[in-house]
Amino acid sequence: MSRAVWAWVRLLVGAAVLVVLVRRVGTGPFLDGLRAVDGPSLAAAVVLALVTTVCAAWRWRVVARGLGVGLTLGAATAACYRSQFLNTVLPGGVLGDVHRAVSHGRDAGDVGRGLRAVVWERSAGQVLQVALTVVVLLGLPSPVRPFLPVVLTALLVGAVVAALVLRALPRTGTGRLVRAVRAARTDVRDGLLARRSWPAVTLASLLVIAGHTATFVVAARTAGVAAPTGQLLPLVLLVMLAMTLPTNVGGWGPREGAAAWLFALAGLGSAAGVSAATVYGVLVLAGTLPGAAVLVLAPVWRRRHPGDVAVGSVPTQRPGRPVAAPVEGAVRG
Repeated sequence: MSRAVWAWVRLLVGAAVLVVLVRRVGTGPFLDGLRAVDGPSLAAAVVLALVTTVCAAWRWRVVARGLGVGLTLGAATAACYRSQFLNTVLPGGVLGDVHRAVSHGRDAGDVGRGLRAVVWERSAGQVLQVALTVVVLLGLPSPVRPFLPVVLTALLVGAVVAALVLRALPRTGTGRLVRAVRAARTDVRDGLLARRSWPAVTLASLLVIAGHTATFVVAARTAGVAAPTGQLLPLVLLVMLAMTLPTNVGGWGPREGAAAWLFALAGLGSAAGVSAATVYGVLVLAGTLPGAAVLVLAPVWRRRHPGDVAVGSVPTQRPGRPVAAPVEGAVRG
C-alpha cells in the first residue's frame, strides 16, 4: 500500500468513527461540550500545555543531545509548540512531529539523526505511557479489568518475540538491515539508556503524561462529569492511548470513540464521554495556539536574519563521528 493510499485510509477511519458516533449519540454531546468550555478551563489548559510542552522539549533535547544533534531548550520548546499545533489541526496527528524532525535535522546538518531523535523520544514517551496505564489499571478498578490478563499476556508475548527477533538479527556486515539494526542499538544506548539520559527522559515523560491527564480531567469536570478522580483516571489513560493512533481528523475520531465506549462501560454514559472528549479537543487547541505564532513568526525571523543559522541548533559530536556543518537559513527545528 502506497503512502498516499495509507494516508487516505487513516483519514477515512477517523471520519468513519465520527460518523458512527453522530449516528449513535447525535450531535448533542458535541455541542454540549463546545458550550461547556469557559474561561477557567481555558486558562488551566494553557498553563498545563506550557508545562507539558516544556517537559516534552526537555525530553527531546536530552535524546537529541545523546544522538549528537543537540539544540537549546528554548528552540526545542518553540518547535514543540509548533508541532503540537500542526498535529492538532492537520489529519493524522503526526505531521507536526515530522516537520519538527526534518527542520531540526536540517539545522544540525544531519536529517537522518534529526528524524531518529524525534522517533526515539516519542517512542520512549509512549512506552512509559503504556507502562503507567497498566500500573494504574492494576491498582484502580475499571470496566476493562476483566480484559487485563489477556492484554498483559499479549504484551509479554510481544516483548519476548521482539527480544528474540533483535537477538537473532545480524550484528556484523554491511547490508542495509545490519546498518539499520546497528544504528538503532547505538541510538537507544546513547539517546535513551545512557546514564545522563534515562532519568531525564523518564521524569519528563511522566510529567508530560501527568499534564495531559490533568487536562482531560479538567475537560471532564467542565463537561459536567462528577465521577471520582479515581474512577476517571483509568478511563482517561485508556483514552489517551487511543489518541496515539494516527487515524484522526485534526485530532478527532479515535479520542471521541474511545471516550464514548469507555465512559459507557463505566456507567457514566457514552454522551458524557463524547462531551468530555470534545471539551478536551478545544482545550488542547487553545493550549497549542502559541505554536501558530511560532509558525507565523519563524519566516519573519528568517527574512530579517538571512545570514544567520537557525537559532537553537547546537550540533554536538559523538565520539569518533564528525559533525556536519549546519545548514544556513534552515527552518528552526
